[in-house]
Amino acid sequence: MDSAKDNNQIELLKRVFKYVLPYKGRLAGGVISMLVHAFLTVFFVRVFQGLLETIISDINMGREGMIQLSLVAGMMIVVYFLKGVSYYGKTYLVSYVSQKSIKDMRDDLYSHLHNLSLSFYSKNKTGDILSRVTNDVQQLESSMINTTVGTIDKVFTLIGGIIYLIYLNYRLTIFLVIMLPLITYVITKFNYKLKKVSRRVQIKIADVSDVLQETLSAVRVVKSFGREEYEFDRFSSENQANFRAKMKKTQYGAILTPLVEFLAAISFTAILWYGGYEVMQGRMTASELIAFFTLLLTISDPLRSITKLSKRLQNLFASAERVFEIMDTESELREDDENKIELEEVEGEVVYDNVSFAYNEDEVVLKNINLTAKPGEVVALVGHSGAGKTTMVDLIPRFFDPFAGRMRLDGHDLKDLKIDSLREFIGIVPQETILFSGSLKENIAYGDLDAGEEAIQKAAQAANAHEFIMNFPNGYDTMVGERGVGLSGGQKQRISIARAILKNPRILILDEATSSLDSESEALVQEALEHLMQNRTTFIIAHRLSTIKNADKIVVVEQGEIMEMGSHQELLAKQGKYASLYQGQFIEDPNA
Repeated sequence: MDSAKDNNQIELLKRVFKYVLPYKGRLAGGVISMLVHAFLTVFFVRVFQGLLETIISDINMGREGMIQLSLVAGMMIVVYFLKGVSYYGKTYLVSYVSQKSIKDMRDDLYSHLHNLSLSFYSKNKTGDILSRVTNDVQQLESSMINTTVGTIDKVFTLIGGIIYLIYLNYRLTIFLVIMLPLITYVITKFNYKLKKVSRRVQIKIADVSDVLQETLSAVRVVKSFGREEYEFDRFSSENQANFRAKMKKTQYGAILTPLVEFLAAISFTAILWYGGYEVMQGRMTASELIAFFTLLLTISDPLRSITKLSKRLQNLFASAERVFEIMDTESELREDDENKIELEEVEGEVVYDNVSFAYNEDEVVLKNINLTAKPGEVVALVGHSGAGKTTMVDLIPRFFDPFAGRMRLDGHDLKDLKIDSLREFIGIVPQETILFSGSLKENIAYGDLDAGEEAIQKAAQAANAHEFIMNFPNGYDTMVGERGVGLSGGQKQRISIARAILKNPRILILDEATSSLDSESEALVQEALEHLMQNRTTFIIAHRLSTIKNADKIVVVEQGEIMEMGSHQELLAKQGKYASLYQGQFIEDPNA
């Protein structure tokens, strides 16, 4: 069991330091600076010992003694200056390597998150993902600087110090070495507990972040239902759990450090007693004893750092596990390779060939879907909420892959196409419009990052957005705020449509794009959508059935299966499911 755990930790360290290897030149410079700094730290004690011997032996001498004293004092100043230079070198270079490595790791993590399918995000909390990208990666950065790399010079100093201690008096050194196995045993006993509690701290931070992100993004709902106190209690509960986890971690750290220092104090007292005895017996000079204790004080800081190494390593392992857990998550979509097809042009024929899909093995969402949308056709999907309509259109841009059957575009199996190439020809206008916290111009230009101002304005005009944009004091440079908080629902939807128009896709997906709008906004958005739909293969998920009367095909979906298919008039004539839905909606809303 312990062997498997140790192997896992070694593998984690190897993976972390793979990010260090590209900067091995600077790392080598940092290690050399560490070696120089460690040597000078120990050598300074030797110079100090020489100064003491000069003072003691030449205490009654005149000019020659003063020259000797001045030379030794000058050497001490030179050693300290060189120590400062080497300290700067090792600090700067090690920090550069560590922070650059972490930057690369965070880039890889962010890139990998974008490559994962939507099912990953449906199974994982946003707050937990954010915590791993921010807190855990930050913890890795701190651990790399202060622990694995930053402790190397402490080890060098400690080793050099112990060698010189043995040279000064091996008997005294034995007293120090005897205590080391006991200290090591105590540290080892704390390893497992520290790792366990460190991981729990990271999990609790993620839980706090998740509640915070969830409630702030839904603050309008919280306020409308008067649930501020309820949400505060929920947040406070998670915050309290985070507090308890951190205090448990602090408790273990608070016990370990003084315990090790107490054991070190016993060693120090024993050495003082025996050192005095050695001087009395004439086997050691007073200057050697003073140098011995000076060196002990010199290596006490490295010794303390090394005793804390275990705790810092557990932080590193806990954070690395959480980071690499995401990076080891494989996308459910097959990755692109050299054999995948790069689309140059698209006619727009979309075929569902006996397609079935399930988010979980026990819960089939789509069953044996067969449907063909010809280039330029408008296909409307209708049915009750949860029938599988959104899942059907999510298969087109390969947000998910079916577990049975095939999806084809212009005769190509979607799995044979490069994903980026496929999505380049698809435009989506969702029910809940997502805008970024930039300007209106930047949000529209998201459809084509290379578009000029004239193209952006033409897209806005086609989307019936130009007029309201120009009513803002800053026009297209107006900042919309996070998630478009400064715009109405209809305005946000028209910006989303302008974005899709600018992209100029061959296949268009409209996911209940007008369902949450008032009549005036809906009319403007509907007109914009008609501009957008021209000469494109369009899939519409319809909320108001009156908006899809002119669709080429209306597909009625019920419990993941196609129940009916045909034009508006054909389906009404059948007096089946569609007619029932349409007539029921007309009774509820005579204007439908």
